[in-house]
Amino acid sequence: MSAAPHEWTLAEASAAIARRRLSPVEYLDALRARFEALEPRLNTTILPLWDQAREEASRAQRRIARAGPRTPLDGLPVGLKDIIDLAGHPTTCHSRLLLENVKRRDAAVVARLRAAGALFPAKLATHEFAIGGPAFDLPFPPARNPWNPAHHPGGSSSGSGAAVAAGILPAALGTDTAGSVRHPASHCGIVGMKPTYGLVSRRGVFPLSYTLDHVGPMTRDVASNALLLNAMAGHDPEDPGSAARRAENYARHLRKGLKGLRIGFVRHFHEKDQPATAEVAAALEAAARLMAKEGAKVKTVRLPPLAEFAGVNRTILMSEAAAIHGRWLREAPERYAAITRKRLLPGLFIRAEDHVQAQRRRRELMAAVEAAFAEVDLLLTASSMDPACRIDDAEAVEATYSRQARTAFNVTGHPALTLMCGLTKAEGLPLALQLVGRHFEEATIYRAAAAYERAAPWQDLRPAL
Repeated sequence: MSAAPHEWTLAEASAAIARRRLSPVEYLDALRARFEALEPRLNTTILPLWDQAREEASRAQRRIARAGPRTPLDGLPVGLKDIIDLAGHPTTCHSRLLLENVKRRDAAVVARLRAAGALFPAKLATHEFAIGGPAFDLPFPPARNPWNPAHHPGGSSSGSGAAVAAGILPAALGTDTAGSVRHPASHCGIVGMKPTYGLVSRRGVFPLSYTLDHVGPMTRDVASNALLLNAMAGHDPEDPGSAARRAENYARHLRKGLKGLRIGFVRHFHEKDQPATAEVAAALEAAARLMAKEGAKVKTVRLPPLAEFAGVNRTILMSEAAAIHGRWLREAPERYAAITRKRLLPGLFIRAEDHVQAQRRRRELMAAVEAAFAEVDLLLTASSMDPACRIDDAEAVEATYSRQARTAFNVTGHPALTLMCGLTKAEGLPLALQLVGRHFEEATIYRAAAAYERAAPWQDLRPAL
């Protein structure tokens, strides 16, 4: 590994620390220098915590010198989307409403990572309450895309995606209610996983929609993503939506390859339901051909139209968000950013009948996806239908949240991962695909994603910062 430390993946840094070729303090100092050089252009961070993290890195370094790393994450930094609680610090949700919201207890996922030896050098930018958009009327500026800071990084886990893509951090946590891990992962050219609903605890994460929220890992490569999920996953009796699943090694099939896997290509999502740009469509076709060349059996499959998934997601999300934000919307609507207020207010007018019918249709959509998995092992779909737009183009930014195929799998709860499958010719912006698996079969998704990553020419491409 001759590259600078900020270019290393989480898995590479873990291996270097285990072999005594890198110390946690050296690594953190290199990343801090990267942060200080780039942050004025990218706005990734709400609360920098580098000094505190360095003290933790020093303790980890002494511990590792005595007995070696206790886990693959020992001494490694992970960023936190600022709707995730970190004890002793505010969880602002990128909002003026919660600037003094200091938490006494770590979120469950933070506690798991801390027990594994991870460090937390930054609370990262998000769309306000994970639903707004890139807003310019809040106490913190919106994050920018490292591939071109004039462009949108995706959201709502915008700071997480930007910080990882820029090499400021090797990994970060995001949340995903309608695609908010996978959207910035797609636009920033990194790997984002929305695990199966209930696999990762949401306790200590500010809710947006109780039955749609997920927490997921964001990294620069597939192996690192699996490494992080290994430490994050696990049953939490304090989260009512937590699944009673035993821990497993999600990285166990990373070297197995694509041979024999049956992949269903959901072409109508990007050809008919939400027609994608020509470059996105071509990149998806090229990815399907490469997977077939590597031994997968690829065939076209059909699911219900994207509009049906989107309608169900919108009805459930908006009504559940209204239950969370109703009092503030009535008493202090002016304290929200304009774009957040615009998105939240319709939830106050959704009828209970609509919510119930959406939940009924949700079960039917889940059954339709399950039926597809009787014939295939994985689904291949688009992620975004367009590359990242300019951040100051309000109309294009608004369209990016509907022109996508991610929301379907929040509705059904299936695990879904996005990774880069190309770059636009004119501006060199990332394009991405999405792989979807059966419930709790994250290891199969990682298997296919890692095989594609090895075969495709995109893994080592980075923003020119």
